[in-house]
Amino acid sequence: MRPIASQLLGKTKSVGGSRWSPAAAALLLSLCHGFPPSVAICPPCCLCASDIISCSGHNLSVLPSDLPSYATRLDLSHNALTALSLDWISSPFDRLATLVLNRNSISRIEVNSFTVVPRLLHLDLSSNRLTVLNSSVFTGLKELKELLLFGNQIVQINPGAFSELYNLQRLYLSGNRLTAFPLEIYWEPGGPRNLTFLDLSYNRLSKVPVQSLLSLTRQGGIYLQENPLVCDCALLALLEYWMWKQYRPLVDFKGEYPCLDGSGPGSECSQQVVSDMPLEAQTYQVEPGKWLRVPCPGLASPAQEGLGVFWVTPRTVVNSSTDEPSAHLMVFPNGTLEIRAALMEDSGMYRCVAARGRHYDPNESLDVTVMVGNVSTASASGLAHGSGAEHFNTAFTTLASCVISIILVLLYLYLTPCRCRDNRGSRGCGGRAIILCSDPREVESGQRRSNGKRVAFLEPQAEDSDISGPKTPAMNLGHVTTEGILKNGSRTLGQTLTDPEHVV
Repeated sequence: MRPIASQLLGKTKSVGGSRWSPAAAALLLSLCHGFPPSVAICPPCCLCASDIISCSGHNLSVLPSDLPSYATRLDLSHNALTALSLDWISSPFDRLATLVLNRNSISRIEVNSFTVVPRLLHLDLSSNRLTVLNSSVFTGLKELKELLLFGNQIVQINPGAFSELYNLQRLYLSGNRLTAFPLEIYWEPGGPRNLTFLDLSYNRLSKVPVQSLLSLTRQGGIYLQENPLVCDCALLALLEYWMWKQYRPLVDFKGEYPCLDGSGPGSECSQQVVSDMPLEAQTYQVEPGKWLRVPCPGLASPAQEGLGVFWVTPRTVVNSSTDEPSAHLMVFPNGTLEIRAALMEDSGMYRCVAARGRHYDPNESLDVTVMVGNVSTASASGLAHGSGAEHFNTAFTTLASCVISIILVLLYLYLTPCRCRDNRGSRGCGGRAIILCSDPREVESGQRRSNGKRVAFLEPQAEDSDISGPKTPAMNLGHVTTEGILKNGSRTLGQTLTDPEHVV
C-alpha cells in the first residue's frame, strides 16, 4: 500500500509552490468516506455515482475484479454473463440491496452463489437462459423481497428451489415454459411465508389446482392470463367467483382468459341453476356438537358428473369430489355442505363456488353465515336458520319495548303535581308537601273513595329568614293537621286527618 500511496501523493511543481495531484485528492476523498483505496476506484467500463454502480451494456463475460463493494445498487444488465459461480464477484457486497442481471445469457447458477450479497432485497434475473431452478439455488437471500425471473426458458422448478426466501413477497415467472402450477412455492417448509404476488402468465399451463387457488387468492394476487387452460366446469366456477369478488388479476386481463368469452361449457355446467333470482345472504345456527347441513345458494338438483362444487370456509376449502367418511366437513353431490360435530371455530363466513353460468349482480351474495353456539329454539331436524333481517327485527323490537317501558316509568314518577297556591294570610306551603292530584270533584264534595288513596310526601318546614320567632311544627304528635298540604291547588286549614292511610 505504501508504494501506491507514495505514487498518488507525489507532488507536482508549480510556479507558486506545490500542489496535490488529482489522484492524491481522490485518495484522500475515499479515505474520508471510510473506503479502502483498493475498492474505491471505479472500473473504466463502469459508471459510479455515490452508492450506485452501473456496468451495463459493455458485453462483459467476466466482471471486473475491482468493483467497489460499498454499492447498494449494482447494474450488470445487457452483458454476456453465462453463469454465476461461487467466485463470480471478487468480494462480498454487504450493503448491496438491488442486483440487476437481466439481458445476459445466464443458464447456470451454482448453489451459494448469492451468499456474497446477504442484504439483497431486489434481484432481477429476467431475460436470461435459465431452464431449471435447482434446489437451494437462492440460498443466502433471506431478506429478498422481489425476484424477477420472467423471460427465461424455465420448464422445471425442483423442490426447495425457493428455500430460505422467507421474506419474498413478489415473484415474476411470466414468459417461461412451465406446464404445472408450482404449488411447492407455498407449501414447502422454509419457503416464502408472505408471498402476495405471483405472475405465471404466458406459460404453458393447461390445468390449475382450483381448490388450492381458492385458498391462495385470499392471500394475494395470482396472474394466469394467456395460458392454454382447459375450460372445464371447475375452472368456470373459479373464474365466475373471481369476477364476483372483483379479483384484480382477472378483471384487469379479462379478455385474456378462456371460458369468459362464451366459448366454454357454460350451458353444460349451469343446468342445475334454480333461476335467475338474486342470491341473498343467509344465516344458519347450530349448537356445538350438532350436525348442520347448509345448501349451496342457487343450486337445487344434484350436480352432474365432474361439475365440482367448492366451499370456501373460514379455515379451508372443500369440494364435492372428496369422499372421506371421517371428515369434519363434507360436500354432497348437490352442493350441500355438512358440518359434523360443529365446533366454535366453525363460526364464520362460508361461500359456495359452483359454475352457475351467469354474471352476478353487485347486490347478490354467495355468503352464508354459520353461527355455532347455544340455540334457544331449534327445528325438528335439529337445524335452526334465519336471515339477518329477522335478527335485526328481534333486536329492534326488544329495544323499542325497553324505551316504551322507561317512558311509562318516567311518566308515572314525574306526573305534574298539584301546585301550591300562595295565600296571603298564611306562610306558604307549610311542610312543602306534594300530593298527587286527585279528582277535583271529589275534593269539592269531600267524598273519598276507598280505592283512591291520596299520598303526601312531607318535608320539614323551611325556616323563614324574616321571622325570628319559634318554629311552628309541621306535624303534631297527637294529631296530624293538613295545614300546608295541597289539595288540588287550594289550601285547607284546620282539618284533622284521622285516617292513617292518608298519611305517609
